[in-house]
Amino acid sequence: MSLTPALFGQLAQAMGIFVLICALVTGLAVAFQWSWRYRMVGATLFSVVLVVGLFSLSFEPITRSSIAGSVPFKLVYDRFGSQATIAVAPTITPEELEATLQQASSNLFSSGRNGQGKSQMTIYARTIIHPREGLSKPIYLGRVMRSLNLRNDPNMKVEIFADKFAELPQNAAS
Repeated sequence: MSLTPALFGQLAQAMGIFVLICALVTGLAVAFQWSWRYRMVGATLFSVVLVVGLFSLSFEPITRSSIAGSVPFKLVYDRFGSQATIAVAPTITPEELEATLQQASSNLFSSGRNGQGKSQMTIYARTIIHPREGLSKPIYLGRVMRSLNLRNDPNMKVEIFADKFAELPQNAAS
């Protein structure tokens, strides 16, 4: 069973019914001055907090989609703005990079990002090579540009920098 927004909506409804029952029992406990009435007040209020949390999880999916052909990546720069950078292995192929950029685009989307006046988010993919001992060189292999507002952006653009793949060591690129 996967955790989807629809499931959280159903759980929020069920907990809402539970809160109504608790409120009814709490009302009776207060009216008849039963000794455990204050415990019921606490249980009812805690249940309300749970309903609010479940209801909020029904808005935004917390699961990540999986893009076929993508490879693992690490997030190296993200200040929750309009730009982010991921790190990939120097052995990545252009096809794997395209799928990985789409995966990163899906994983890093959030409706709460601060675009600072921009309407698009850009995610760069980079790797680091070591041309000689003691020297590291970052190489940007591609980028994806997507909307900051639409989860399923139909105008998402993936750009692969083919000339940068030529800079990778030959044994790593093959």
